[in-house]
Amino acid sequence: MRIGELSRKTGATPRALRYYEEQGLLGAERQSNGYREYAPNAVAMVETIRSLLDMGMPSSLIKDVLPCTVGERSEAACPDLLRQVATLRDDVRRRATRFEMIDASLTSYLTANT
Repeated sequence: MRIGELSRKTGATPRALRYYEEQGLLGAERQSNGYREYAPNAVAMVETIRSLLDMGMPSSLIKDVLPCTVGERSEAACPDLLRQVATLRDDVRRRATRFEMIDASLTSYLTANT
């Protein structure tokens, strides 16, 4: 499928799709006319990429995650990847706890001064 069709099916802009390709997250074959031709599993790839980005995962880690999530799985890469994802999760939890403390402090301040 071409970039316009992939964009319609996934909701990702053509610009985002080109960015994913530049980052090595998504591959496309070039036709003789220069058009990109995406594989049938590109929809699943883009949906996974977008979900991982929404979770705050950096594109450098997403590049490592994709072989463990979509298409032919590279089991050799997955154990190390699981450690990296766990580290990212732990960091998100620490930040969430910090934000909860800030929220409680601000709420307390507002309650005391209203």
